[in-house]
Amino acid sequence: MKTGTRGLFIMKRLLLLSVLLIIVLVPVTVFAQETVQTVANAEDLAALGLVPAPPAWSLGNFNHEFQGWNNCGPATITMGLSHFGYGFDQTRAQQWLKPNIEDKNVSPWQMVDFVNTQVAGTTRALYRAGGDLDTLRSFIANGFPVLIEAGYDPPGNTQGWMGHYLLVVGYDDATQRITSYDSFLGPNVPYTYDEIREDWSHFNRTYIVLYDISREAQVHALLGDDLDTTQNAINALEMARADAIADPENPFAWFNMGTNFVALGMYQEAAVAYDQARNVGGGLPFRMLWYQFGPFEAYNAVGRYGDTIALARVNLDNGGEFVEETFYYGGIARQGMGETERAISNFQAALNFNPNFTPARVALDELVAATST
Repeated sequence: MKTGTRGLFIMKRLLLLSVLLIIVLVPVTVFAQETVQTVANAEDLAALGLVPAPPAWSLGNFNHEFQGWNNCGPATITMGLSHFGYGFDQTRAQQWLKPNIEDKNVSPWQMVDFVNTQVAGTTRALYRAGGDLDTLRSFIANGFPVLIEAGYDPPGNTQGWMGHYLLVVGYDDATQRITSYDSFLGPNVPYTYDEIREDWSHFNRTYIVLYDISREAQVHALLGDDLDTTQNAINALEMARADAIADPENPFAWFNMGTNFVALGMYQEAAVAYDQARNVGGGLPFRMLWYQFGPFEAYNAVGRYGDTIALARVNLDNGGEFVEETFYYGGIARQGMGETERAISNFQAALNFNPNFTPARVALDELVAATST
């Protein structure tokens, strides 16, 4: 290695080390432009008709559905909606959320959009990150079904790690188990608290709460300061940072840090965290970017378009050709590289796959408008 090249390499390594130290050692609140403290006390909760979580509780009045092909998300949101009298099967959700049955992913924000814009009546949904068992207990005990997104790689599974939604309908502290409606395994499927702690962390502990709009104030009170999306990202980042400190070889901890940095608009820090996630503990499961797309967003934001294209190509070679986000983020990278025609082609490919994928529609319309003036 030449002296100049070696010096540049050392400087880059020192810069990486300094950023990693900042990410791991500096309290997350230092990064916040503002924080919001809205945690309701016990008296406030009681005044709203909310109760503390007892040692065990379960909800009823759900219709179970086994998922169709690649249809975990639509099936699980449909099961949750059945609690509120929703009478359709998973087909209706599937037709809006993933018109192409080969689509391998439906993101939490898409399912929330489906509930809030496509389901008649007064049922609403919201999603947040950084949940824990107390989150599940509080919502279930007060009558709110919760969907969680988790890693799924049970013993005997020959397909390898994948993402999976669960509808949580109950819990029991004595047995240390939650009860779920699982679109793959059936109704009333138990998972241990330890399984939930581990598998849920693979998806930044993301959760969706379903509720009637008449109870929105109660949901907001139970969320406390997680109602504010910026504060929620800070809280979730702190959880992921603690995970990385406890086990620096945990790729999911670093990935979650990246995801929360993206939510805070801190893209350089996010890119470094994602780099770590891809290189520690054996790296990430090959299906990871079927479901979570923060690395694409972070790398594009800091101008690392080549890395986005490289990851998109890997995704395409490993089943990601059936994930519209692969084409969308590839299009953003091509646009950043000045390759307008290829960017337009990518956005169109995403929309051909899923006409309801709003980010690609917006990007395409804006790019076409810009090039026609």
